[in-house]
Amino acid sequence: MTPALEPLRRIAAYAVATDPQGRVLLVRASARSGTPGVWSLPGGAVDHGEDPNHTVVRETAAETGLSVAVTGLRDVLADMRSLPHRGVTIHTDRLVYEVSIRGGNLYDRIGQPTDLARWHTLEEAERLRLRPFTAAALGLSAASADLRPEETPDFPSFYAVAGPDGLHRAQRFAAYAIATDPQDRLLLTRIAPGYPGAGCWHLPGGGTDYGEQPGTALIRELVEETGQEGRLIELLGVASHRDAASLGPEGYPIDWHGVRAFYRVLVDAPTEVSVKDVGGSTSEACWMALKEVAELPADQLTEVTAEALRAAKLA
Repeated sequence: MTPALEPLRRIAAYAVATDPQGRVLLVRASARSGTPGVWSLPGGAVDHGEDPNHTVVRETAAETGLSVAVTGLRDVLADMRSLPHRGVTIHTDRLVYEVSIRGGNLYDRIGQPTDLARWHTLEEAERLRLRPFTAAALGLSAASADLRPEETPDFPSFYAVAGPDGLHRAQRFAAYAIATDPQDRLLLTRIAPGYPGAGCWHLPGGGTDYGEQPGTALIRELVEETGQEGRLIELLGVASHRDAASLGPEGYPIDWHGVRAFYRVLVDAPTEVSVKDVGGSTSEACWMALKEVAELPADQLTEVTAEALRAAKLA
């Protein structure tokens, strides 16, 4: 049995890099890590306020000696991993990017969490001990090298900690929907008074729960927030936004960093919209014709809504 461990959450970004021979770049966990000898995609934790695009470039350079450029978003995954030697269970939201190599040379590292970086064919990679997210991202069936908790631990949906400057800070991963129906209408919500962006039109969705996949979380949020049942069509992108002194219902400034995945969702049988979470961050929700959405002033849309509409080519 896995012992009771402290639950933690983090957001991380990883690179899928291939060479002219079609080999994929992998890094090996060292004896300093929780899974020594296990291979994974290069990458690591997103620092507070950091754009994940910058994370994947920085972490890949540190772990492999190669400079890369992000060329696209491949997938967004989530998993839980127990680390008894550290006394923690970690839920990680993992952003997997396609990258191209700009230059540099592979090098080995001493005294770091990863020690080797090597190119492998997919056939070779499938025979290695791989982190589950790496196998999933590469479409391989390699056996899992992670220890998972028997039960999902309790973890608050809002979690702020004191930062180095004394200001509370929070980093949150969320999933949002560009949800349309057969009549070419878009499902929008309006942010309630007392919350950042109050009065602006927003996308349905919200923070994911501990142990939850982002796509599953989004379909759940869609029902809970608006009463609509939808199906995922595609991942459109990821937005990162930092508000260094956000003011919300907590009543004190919070250095807030939100990382949000947005998806295209189709609601095949739309129904009358109703806000289920009365008293929460959503004051109203409605179906709006795409023509009307296009005519909304920029200051009436949240930043993530505007970015998602551009990604969906609806703005």
